[in-house]
Amino acid sequence: MSNVRSQLTVSLWRGGEDGRYQSYQVPLRENQTVLDVVTWVQRNLEPSLAYRFACRVGMCGSCAMTVNGRPRWTCRTHVSRVADDGRLEIGPLENLPLIKDLAADMRPFFEKWQQAKGAFAPSKTRHDPIETIRPDSPARRAADAAIECINCGVCYAACDVVRWNEDYLGPAALNRAWTLVNDVRDTANVRRLEAVAASGGCHACHSHQPCQEHCPLSLNPTASIAGLKRRTALSFLKGEIEA
Repeated sequence: MSNVRSQLTVSLWRGGEDGRYQSYQVPLRENQTVLDVVTWVQRNLEPSLAYRFACRVGMCGSCAMTVNGRPRWTCRTHVSRVADDGRLEIGPLENLPLIKDLAADMRPFFEKWQQAKGAFAPSKTRHDPIETIRPDSPARRAADAAIECINCGVCYAACDVVRWNEDYLGPAALNRAWTLVNDVRDTANVRRLEAVAASGGCHACHSHQPCQEHCPLSLNPTASIAGLKRRTALSFLKGEIEA
């Protein structure tokens, strides 16, 4: 592949909600990521281009954007895998307000994480002995299957229910709630189960599984949400939470 003669036609979203896609010619290079393309445009053609990134190695998730209609981490997405006949269309994450250009406003995403009681509520202080948790216990294994989420927002952008229902908490927030429900050290599970059982909570999920399909870490938030559905139903029957 030539890095001098070959060109990539890249359409980038510019402006706010009422903006438009603008086309650029970008040199095509070997082992080039989509984030490399966006950075090249910002450094060489459009200094005012707004976008978000940090680690560049798939650890933080902050570089997530919509690439040819699919939410992805741009730092881990190689152009050779996604370019369609030498063309790329890159926009901000969907289902979120837009700040400018490729930078989505993540506040609604994290506000719903808070609504789902995503903060750990410890049962002990730092002065207490460390509690022993068996890694092979059913609860710990259920938590471990979902705990690697880094809140990149890809599942939220891909979720059909988020698109239809602005009150829906979303896959990431509910996935986080499921990890804490299975953490025996946590003390907030009654409040947490009440929160995720309410309108817009786990029972609003249609189990279409775009969250699982698009998750860069191959997590399965749909399975976590199914676990919450079972747990909230059981807690209601036991009288632990109210309808």
